[in-house]
Amino acid sequence: MRLDYRHELPEASRAMSQLERVVEASTLDPKMRELIKLRASQINGCAYCVDMHTKDAQAMGEDAQRLHLVAVWREAPVFSPRERAALAWTEALTLLPETGAPDDVYAEVAREFGAEEQVALTLAIIAINGWNRLAVGFRQPVGEYVSHLHPVPA
Repeated sequence: MRLDYRHELPEASRAMSQLERVVEASTLDPKMRELIKLRASQINGCAYCVDMHTKDAQAMGEDAQRLHLVAVWREAPVFSPRERAALAWTEALTLLPETGAPDDVYAEVAREFGAEEQVALTLAIIAINGWNRLAVGFRQPVGEYVSHLHPVPA
């Protein structure tokens, strides 16, 4: 690890955690939130977060096949229209410089999610992208994460 950011500036971790609590208090499905976190983490190359969110999703009872298929969700028939809209929005915002958050992707999100949920979904994507940058930038060690949802490593 390059730096223990949680120790060096604990207020930052608390602020990020507060953002997570706002998203957790929303009506977004917890399993879908994990799919969003997994997809953004895959795009950002964050092994620590891929490990974490795979374990958390499994602890919630998410199907292993669906987790394996998140990286290729467009070709996989196992995701609902709502999940597809969320995954497309995740990709659009994670790759913002390349995508510019296209109108067609937003239109799909607006069809599937109410206004408050759109904000919560966007905040979830913002949060995971922030965590990814902390974990990758400071080289968070990979593999030791144990889900707080299920205390036995997967």
